[in-house]
Amino acid sequence: MAQLPPSRLPHFRNLGVLLRALVLVQLLRLVHGWVQAPGWQAWWHGLLDAAPLYEPVTLTVVVLLYALAPWLERAAYRHAVAAVLALAALAAAAWHSTLVLGMGLRLPGSAGHSASVAALVAGAVLFYFNWRHHRLSPALAQARMTALQARIRPHFLYNSLNSVLALLRTQPAQAEALLHDLADLYRALLADARTLVPLAQELALARAYVNIEQQRLADRLRLHWLCDHAPAQALVPPLLLQPLLENAVRHGAEPNPQGADVTLQAVADDTTLLLYVRNTLPPPHAAAQAPHSGNHMALDNIRERLALHFDAEASLRLRQDGGEFEVLVRLPLQLQSG
Repeated sequence: MAQLPPSRLPHFRNLGVLLRALVLVQLLRLVHGWVQAPGWQAWWHGLLDAAPLYEPVTLTVVVLLYALAPWLERAAYRHAVAAVLALAALAAAAWHSTLVLGMGLRLPGSAGHSASVAALVAGAVLFYFNWRHHRLSPALAQARMTALQARIRPHFLYNSLNSVLALLRTQPAQAEALLHDLADLYRALLADARTLVPLAQELALARAYVNIEQQRLADRLRLHWLCDHAPAQALVPPLLLQPLLENAVRHGAEPNPQGADVTLQAVADDTTLLLYVRNTLPPPHAAAQAPHSGNHMALDNIRERLALHFDAEASLRLRQDGGEFEVLVRLPLQLQSG
């Protein structure tokens, strides 16, 4: 039985996390109001009566979670959960007392009741994020397994070892380099996929893969690397670029007797890292013979891992323009510390 990944709080400075939390809190408010006062008219009046308390408490807790996000990420999970629940309860009690005693508003329930409801709502939101984390986490293991299965395809191993054997007599140094590339590729596939890695490490893995394929395809695989100005310490999910390049090779260079131009480009500004993988397309009769299922599986898995690591702040988009196919990965720019 597969071991579940450890629980952890979401990153409360992530726009997608904050939007999900706000939407979920409002949905819980609607459900709680209906349970208390079934019937459209009573439900609507109940929402209006509770709004002066519910909305300020929600915004206060969101702002505090944003401010305390670095501390919460360093704390043990149970301590962080206790802190969030206590924060929600204290904010609700403080706002209830302020609105009733300080401003003379009439609110349903007591400060203690408001604190209890706020803690329950916060607990429900944390439960949702923890459930979502465990639901998406298998994508990390699946990414490694999918890539590993691709690497141990008989024809890939056969072609790689055949290339090594062909080079042993005439170019032993190049044969040794090819074996090192193959070892680097396997080492990366067996590593832990749950942590982000520097872009420089992903680029090195991508080059190792391309070196292996270039021995087989020779001039049919024409690589263009446009990554010199990208920050090497930018953090990205592991096994991100290699599957995209593999798709470009399998669907661009392999089916086309004339080969294909494959471009890997990385650019960044102050907040965003953009990764482009482009390949020229084969003629229609050759493209019809190219496999398609593996392409969609790899792209779907990358989307799931981007959602797990970055939520709504990352995206993967596909575009076909004339004779070129492009994959664009957009990530928030996070630099490795130290």
